[in-house]
Amino acid sequence: MNATLLVDHLPALPEIVLLVGACALMIFDLYVKHEGRAASAAFAQVVLYLCAAATVFVVWGSGGNKYILFNGLFVADLMSHLLKLVCYLAVSAAIVYSRSYLADRGMLRGEFMSLLLFSLLGMMVLISAASFLTIFLGLELMSLCLYAMVALNRDSATSTEAAMKYFVLGALSSGLLLYGMSMIYGATGTLGINEVASEVARQAGSTADRSFLVFGLVFVVAGIAFKLGVVPFHMWIPDVYHGAPTPVTLVIGSGPKVAAFAMAVRLLVNALPVLAPDWQQMLAVLAILSIALGNITAIAQSNLKRMLAYSAIAHMGFMLLGLLSGFVQDNWLNRTDAYGAALFYMIIYAVMSVGAFGMLIFLSHAGFECENLEDVRGLNRRHPWYAFLMLLIMFSLAGIPPTAGFYAKLAVFQAAVAAGHVWLAVVAVLLSLVGAFYYLRVVKLMYFDDPVGASTVRTQPVGRLVLSANGLFLLVLGILPQTLMLLCVAAVERL
Repeated sequence: MNATLLVDHLPALPEIVLLVGACALMIFDLYVKHEGRAASAAFAQVVLYLCAAATVFVVWGSGGNKYILFNGLFVADLMSHLLKLVCYLAVSAAIVYSRSYLADRGMLRGEFMSLLLFSLLGMMVLISAASFLTIFLGLELMSLCLYAMVALNRDSATSTEAAMKYFVLGALSSGLLLYGMSMIYGATGTLGINEVASEVARQAGSTADRSFLVFGLVFVVAGIAFKLGVVPFHMWIPDVYHGAPTPVTLVIGSGPKVAAFAMAVRLLVNALPVLAPDWQQMLAVLAILSIALGNITAIAQSNLKRMLAYSAIAHMGFMLLGLLSGFVQDNWLNRTDAYGAALFYMIIYAVMSVGAFGMLIFLSHAGFECENLEDVRGLNRRHPWYAFLMLLIMFSLAGIPPTAGFYAKLAVFQAAVAAGHVWLAVVAVLLSLVGAFYYLRVVKLMYFDDPVGASTVRTQPVGRLVLSANGLFLLVLGILPQTLMLLCVAAVERL
């Protein structure tokens, strides 16, 4: 019986390891007295390595097959394993990049590491959710930890204000999502995603039932749109990105976006495929508004964190191009290519976001925050290698070959064209050209302008190695994207 129970719960091993590790970290931190807290950071890294090893073990043991556990509350499939590995990498890089940054400002405390691991646990639960109940639990665990992390710098009025805005708007979005899910539950009588899909398919033929379901769908899409940060639910993004400490901004801009993408797939693609014609129209409006407003508004920003915030809004719009292109003319023939392209784009964006904010952390030091465009002026003359890495990241964000960002955008454009959304793809390409301006402006400041003042870059050997790998990874994936794309396609096929 015990052996059977162990096998039945094996796919949830990474979550179990992380929960035990996060609780152990809180106890371990009580006995860490030195100010650097390097031991706590190392402990958190070990927990992440164990989680990654557990995830790989589960994939190897299951052969990548899909398992549903805990009476239909939890699903373990190839997409969830892949996205969890991306989240581990993002959180691990955040710890490496930010250790000295946080120590300089007196914020490298056990609270930061514990909240970081518990927010990761929320992301993992959200990624593997197979029920509306699990979706909401994972979402709230992740969000509550992020609210606290934004306000971690208690002496900063800007951080406190950003945390309050994030909390209030986050609570509002959670209410919208919960209301939408309750409407769908009222119509179907079940919380399980697979059961909801079956019941919605049965009721979709009735005009009255379909209208009721679409009414609930509107609130679900609104909740998803807020978590992704797309227009018109984007108002929190610039203020939170700007007000939060840069390491926290790095976390918010990577892992939670990946988890929100998984939530969108679970709720829209898995639970409500019959309503695809309705939610695809909603996503089309959100996508084009996000790409337009994000790219155009970013041009006017002189603060790098706010510029990257509007960039994030635009990038989520590009990702939605793939997500809205799976269902075409009453068939799902474009499903694999479209959702595979969206998944690929989401992973590449997480890597780009980690690299961009990691570079800002490295260029900051005690008493100085690298936040403005002027702060990177003449970087090539002072630190050529860091300027080159930043160039790769900016090129990838702009979608310039041969970086991974170019292939990611090309994949979603191809998916949109294959789905017949030619006008969407054309407008997105034109707006992408507009958006390239503010990325290339950063490159111009680094390479063609004179330095302003002295500059100090952190001399962390491990951090420098990880940052170099982060930048070069975007170049390698741009040249050889096939392996990751095939993995994304395989993950979609097993949904």
